[in-house]
Amino acid sequence: MKTLIAIFLWFILLVLCWPLALVLVFLLPLIWLLLLTFRIIGFTVEIVFKLIGTILMFPFRLLGAR
Repeated sequence: MKTLIAIFLWFILLVLCWPLALVLVFLLPLIWLLLLTFRIIGFTVEIVFKLIGTILMFPFRLLGAR
């Protein structure tokens, strides 16, 4: 549904201001690629923190404390 709304809004922008709509067509994939790197870094940091937490809690799990 979000995609349909985005396409509809883009067509409205194309009618109102076609140069801006064409600039968006070329810039949005580049912005997406830039933001993708931050998502990958965030995912990696989240996994590292989960691993550190699991390693630190392992002795307590062995002792049965919860």
